Amino acid sequence: MMHEWIKEFPGAITVCDPQGIILEMNERSAEVFKEDGGVALIGSNLFDCHPEPARSKLKALMERQERNVYTIEKKGIKKLIYQTPWYREGEYAGFVELSLEIPTELPHFIRG
Repeated sequence: MMHEWIKEFPGAITVCDPQGIILEMNERSAEVFKEDGGVALIGSNLFDCHPEPARSKLKALMERQERNVYTIEKKGIKKLIYQTPWYREGEYAGFVELSLEIPTELPHFIRG
């Protein structure tokens, strides 16, 4: 069950199991993927939502349990995409993707 704060979190959160079956989507994720089915995607395989070569890359990341972090720009909106494994009681349980809109120019601070 999704924690209440996640439901309306302004970034898209999508969670899948180790086989790629979508377990949870918050409201923002459902909105981002509405043309692909939105919340109806829960229970489907996220690999079916990715064209090659992204599909193979994601499968490899999940098999190796490696995170993948990058930025994209689409329709003038820049986003940080953070894909990472998640664990339940120390056991690999699947992958989480966070998609956060970010400003085109982003301040960077180095703290000592």
